[in-house]
Amino acid sequence: MFPKFTTTGIGSLPHEDARKACRAVIDNFDIPFWPQLPKRAFTESMIVQYSEGMPFIRIDDSRERVWVERQEDSAALTKFYEAYAGDIPASAVSEAYAAGFYEMVRMLQPDSGKKLPFIKGHITGPLTFTLGLKDGGGRDIFYDEELREIAVMLLISKAAWQVQRLRELADSVVIFIDEPVLSSVGSSTYLGISEDEIKRLLKEAVDGVKRTGAIVGLHSCGKCDWPIIFDLKPDIVNFDAYGYFDTIAIYQEAMSAYVKDGGTMAWGIVPTTDAIKDEGLDGIKQKFMERYERLHKFDSALVSNLMLTPSCGTGSLNVAESEKVFALLKGLKDYLISEAL
Repeated sequence: MFPKFTTTGIGSLPHEDARKACRAVIDNFDIPFWPQLPKRAFTESMIVQYSEGMPFIRIDDSRERVWVERQEDSAALTKFYEAYAGDIPASAVSEAYAAGFYEMVRMLQPDSGKKLPFIKGHITGPLTFTLGLKDGGGRDIFYDEELREIAVMLLISKAAWQVQRLRELADSVVIFIDEPVLSSVGSSTYLGISEDEIKRLLKEAVDGVKRTGAIVGLHSCGKCDWPIIFDLKPDIVNFDAYGYFDTIAIYQEAMSAYVKDGGTMAWGIVPTTDAIKDEGLDGIKQKFMERYERLHKFDSALVSNLMLTPSCGTGSLNVAESEKVFALLKGLKDYLISEAL
């Protein structure tokens, strides 16, 4: 699907200037992605960014708070269901919520009709969204069955809108479903969430985004039950190969089956934590090669056509650290290509 060692990134950047953020992406990645800019505005944080159109949504910018306040009046629900009946609707993310999206579209308008091969967008995953958005009483909306289903529909519609817009710029659109909360499901924080419900929600999201015509990636930057993810058959599985490699390497057989069935593994090999302060290209090359050879020894197909990414978004770093992440990833790719792996 992609040339070997193709690079792309996860959504967030620490920049406040949308144009500078987009330029950093365009200059450093094979597949550009529009940047989320949570330090620019509260509306660009991971939950709020996709909340437009959610029935009963309330946002307090001054207190940086978002929640759902159910009302007796069912008009909001009726309006939502009418809009979402039939084919997948496209629900826009406005510029106040995604300055990086609109700036990227402006900067990448194709000349003479020539498009990019690929471009990447992203949505927050249904688990992270519904376990991060609360009602007025402080309860996660995941535990409200109706709101949980509405959230999945809304997120898929946000992906559909991105696909429509981004197809103007590229022949193929990649959409990552970002699920950082997957690493915590099953802990004491999220007791009572069944494995079946996790799989159902994720499958709805993966299948729904596939129906938009996008290439679908599923990103989780911690440990999780990886065979569940492989069984969902996203086109790309993106994992933290820097800090959590062992949590996925123990599932070599499941990973091998996934890859042989056409799946692509995207290695998040450059850290986006404080580890970046002390990391350099030699260290990244060494860590990658140790992990590469380990999987190659088990099954060469596992490393036959992989992608490279940072381990997660860089939004929690400063600008200099973020650009160091990008430079290390680019340097690693150049090294691997020169070695003809």
